[in-house]
Amino acid sequence: MQKFLPLFPLNLVVFPLDDLNLHIFEPRYKDLINESLYNNTTFGIPTFIDGKIPGFGTEVKIVSVAKRYEDGRFDIKTQGVSVFRILDFQNPVREKLYAGGTVELLKEPELFPPVLPQLLQQTELLYALLNEKNSFNPNKPQPFSFQIAHKIGLSIEKEYELLKMPTEAERQAFILKHFEKVLPVLQELERTKEKIRMNGHFKNLDPLNF
Repeated sequence: MQKFLPLFPLNLVVFPLDDLNLHIFEPRYKDLINESLYNNTTFGIPTFIDGKIPGFGTEVKIVSVAKRYEDGRFDIKTQGVSVFRILDFQNPVREKLYAGGTVELLKEPELFPPVLPQLLQQTELLYALLNEKNSFNPNKPQPFSFQIAHKIGLSIEKEYELLKMPTEAERQAFILKHFEKVLPVLQELERTKEKIRMNGHFKNLDPLNF
C-alpha cells in the first residue's frame, strides 16, 4: 500500500508499537504536528544516519498531547504503527515548511509471534550480567524483537537493519547473533571483576601434588 506522509526525520529508529515522547519546538514540525492533530492523521519518522536518510522509517500516530507551552511548543506522545520505505522524498513539501513523500507501507507486524526459548534465556542472561531487572514481557502485544531492540546494546545502524527485516524469525535470529558476540565479553568481564574482588582475601588453596 502506498500513501503520502509528512516526514519528521530523526537520528533514531522507531519500531512498530514503540511508544515515543517528542518535544516539538521547530516551526516546521510545529506545523506538521498541528496539521496531524487537526486532521487526525499520521506522519512518518524516517531514520537519519550519517547525514542522510537511507530510506526506511516508521509511520507513527499521535496518542496524546502531554503539554502545550505558551510559545507554541508542545510535548506529544506517539506510537509506531508500521514500517515504510520511501519512494519519493520532497524537502520541503510544496507550500509547506516540512518534508514529506510517497511511501510504501510494509506489512504490519504480528502482535503475538512466538518467541524462541533460546532468545528468552539469552535476554535473561544479559540482564543478569548487567545486574539489571529484566522487565520484558513475551506476551506483550508487540514482537519481542522490537520490544527488546533498544535495550540490548545495538548500534543505530544495527537497529536500522532490524527495522528492515520483514519477519520476526529473521529479527530473532539477528539478535541471537548479536548475543553470541556480546555475552562472552560480558561474562569475561564478570570473571575479571570477581578476580579483582577476591584479590587480597584469604584463599583456601588446594595442595599441589608434585
